[in-house]
Amino acid sequence: MRWGNQEVGADGVGSAAVLPGMGGYLRSVRTPEFAGMVFHEVEARSALNKVPAGAMPFGWTINPYRGCSHACTYCAVGETPVLLADGRVRALAELRVGDEIYGTERRGPYRRYVRTTVLAHWATVKTAFRVTLADGTELVTSGDHRFLTERGWKHVTGGMCGAGRRPYLTTGNSLLGTGRFAAGPTKSESYERGYLFGMIQGDGHVGSYSYERPGRGPADVHRFRLALVDGEALRRSRFYLADHGVPTDEFAFAAAKGARRPINAIRNQSRRGVETVRGLLRWPTVPDEDWIRGFLAGIFDAEGSCSRGILRISNADPDIIGWTVGALNRLGFRWVEDVVKANGVRTIRLLGGQVDRMRFFHAVDPAITRKRDTEGEAIKNDANLGVVGIEPLGLTLPMYDITTGTGDFVADGVVSHNCFARNTHTYLDLDAGEDFNRQVVVKVNVARVLEHELRSRRWGREHVAMGTNTDPYQRAEGRYRLMPGVIRALARSGTPFSVLTKGTLLARDLPLLASVSADVSVGLGVSIALADRELQASLEPGTPSPAARLELVRRLTDAGLSCGVMVAPVLPLLTDSTEALDELLGQIASAGASGATVLALHLRPGTREWFLGWLAKSYPGLLEPYRRLYARGAYVDRRYREALGARVGPLLRRHGLARPGASGGMPGDGAASFPSGVIGPGPTTGGGEQLALL
Repeated sequence: MRWGNQEVGADGVGSAAVLPGMGGYLRSVRTPEFAGMVFHEVEARSALNKVPAGAMPFGWTINPYRGCSHACTYCAVGETPVLLADGRVRALAELRVGDEIYGTERRGPYRRYVRTTVLAHWATVKTAFRVTLADGTELVTSGDHRFLTERGWKHVTGGMCGAGRRPYLTTGNSLLGTGRFAAGPTKSESYERGYLFGMIQGDGHVGSYSYERPGRGPADVHRFRLALVDGEALRRSRFYLADHGVPTDEFAFAAAKGARRPINAIRNQSRRGVETVRGLLRWPTVPDEDWIRGFLAGIFDAEGSCSRGILRISNADPDIIGWTVGALNRLGFRWVEDVVKANGVRTIRLLGGQVDRMRFFHAVDPAITRKRDTEGEAIKNDANLGVVGIEPLGLTLPMYDITTGTGDFVADGVVSHNCFARNTHTYLDLDAGEDFNRQVVVKVNVARVLEHELRSRRWGREHVAMGTNTDPYQRAEGRYRLMPGVIRALARSGTPFSVLTKGTLLARDLPLLASVSADVSVGLGVSIALADRELQASLEPGTPSPAARLELVRRLTDAGLSCGVMVAPVLPLLTDSTEALDELLGQIASAGASGATVLALHLRPGTREWFLGWLAKSYPGLLEPYRRLYARGAYVDRRYREALGARVGPLLRRHGLARPGASGGMPGDGAASFPSGVIGPGPTTGGGEQLALL
C-alpha cells in the first residue's frame, strides 16, 4: 500500500496545542486513503493498563489506539449495478463476500478486465452526489468515491489546497469503461418462447414419422431432441420447455473425444410434447420486445460466437438470418453481413465494439457464460463518458462499498475504486454509526514499551485482554501494524492473552496467532450482533456484514484456534425473538465457534441519544417501550434480562455453545460466556456488564 501525499502536521506545534494532556506527541498525519481522519502519533510511556479490581473479569488490557479509525467513504447507492464474472450484473447492495466479479488490472499500456473476488461488503450513510456523463449515465455516490479517469483516480469532490486537497472530478474529465449498462430482459412467457424458438431452430431436431410393423399395422414415432455442449443453455431450455408443458429427459449424446467436449441432450418422444414444440416454432405475426430479446439470446446460444472481441451469429437458413437482423434492428444494434461461405452459411457480425457487445449481452441475456467472457480485454473504446455534471443532491442516503482483490470494480459501466484494497487478502473494518471519533491517537512505540514492562520482575504473567475498550484491529492497524509486535512480546514473555474484535483485519495475523498459541494461551472472540442483513445495514452502517464476521470465525477455527462469539448487543423487541437468536446461534455454531456470550443492549450517555433518535425514525412504535425498559439508566430492566436469559440458555446448549457447567441466562445470572481464555464483558457486582451499541 502506497502512503504518498500524506500531510504531516507537527511543524513545531506542541502536544498541548494538538492533544491537551497528552505527552509524547510526535506528529499528526492525514493521508488520502483515510479522508477526514487525523492520526496523532505519540510515544507512550506505558502499554499495560491496570483494570480496577472487580470492574471486569480480567486485570490487564492493552490499547494500541485511542479513538477509532473504522471508516470508509468510498461508497455508491445500493441499486448501482456491478459487473459479475459471468458477464451479468447485480445490485451493489446485493453482493456478498465470495461473489466473483470483474475488476481491472494494468497490463502493459492498457488497463484490462480481470476476474476478482468480493472480500468484504458493508453499508453506511453518506451525503449523496450525482455525477452525470455525456452518454446519459447517472452515478449517485458519496463525495469521497473515486472513479478511474483518463488522468488517473479522482474523487467526486475535493479541493486545491488545505486538508481537503486531493484529485477530484471536473467537467471535461472522461471516465474509463463502457458506460451505462443496458436494462436486462423481462423473463416473461414471451421471452421464453422467443428463446426456445431461437435455440431449437438453431440446434434442435423435431420430427414425426410412421413405419410398418409386421403383423401389427403402422406405428407413429414422435421425437424432439436438443443436443448441446454447454449445460447452461440446455438447462435453461429444459426449464422453459417445462413451463410450456413439455417435460424432457436428459441423456449423454456423445462422449468426449480428444479435444472435443462431451455433448448432453434433452428429449421428449410423446405426440403431445412434440406438437407443443412445433407450436413454439411458429413464426410470430407481430413479436413483442420480450420475444425479440429471447430470440436473440436463443439464436446466439445456439449459433453465435464471441472471440477476440467480435460477436457473430451464423446460419444457413435465410429466414433465420432475416429474423436475426430484424431483431438487431429492433433493438438499435448496428451490424454487417460477412462474405457468404461456399456451404451457404451466412454470418452476421455485430458492430460497435466493446460498448455494443456489452449492451447486447445485458439486453438479451444469453445463457452460456463462456461466450460472455471479457477476461483480459483492454478497456479501450469510444464510449462518450465525459463528465458533464457534478451536483449535490441535498440528501443523505444509504450507500454500499466492497473490498476486492484488485482494489476496484466495474459499476454501471465505469471503473470504481473500492475501500482500502490490499494485495494481501485481508479484510478491513468500519465503525458503527456516524459518530465515530476521527481523531485517533496511535501509540507507535507500544510494542517496544510492552517488551520492557514484561521483563520486569514484578510482572506475574497475568492474562491480558485486548479489544475491551478500543478495537485493536480497527482500520488504522492496516497502516501501522502494531499488533504483530504486541503479540510477539506477550508470547515471548509467556503471558496469556485474548483479543475481542469486530474487525476482519484480524485474519492477517492468523499465521502468527497460530504459531504463538503453541507457547501461550490465546483466546479469540468476534462480535456479531444479529443475522438480519437489512436491519444490520440500517442500524450499523459501515460495519462488516454478519457474513464477513462469520467467515472470520470460520477462518480462525480452520486454523486450529479456539474462537468465541459475542452476540451483542441484543436489541429488545427487534432482535431478541427466539427464532432470530436461534438462527444466529445456529450460524455461529456452523462457523465453528467454541462458545458464545449473549448480552442485551446497554444505552450509555451519548449512545442513548443516538439510538433513540434512530429508533424514533425507524420504529417509532417502540420508543415508549424502550423508555420503560431503560427507565433506570443505561442497563435494561432486570426482569427483561432474566426472561431473555431463560430463553438464551437452552439455545446455547442446543447449538453446543454453552460453557460447561453454565446454566444459561444473562451475565450476572450464570450466563454462558466465551470459552476459557476468551475475555469479554462478564459478571460484575453491578448485575452484569453489557456491551454498548457503539
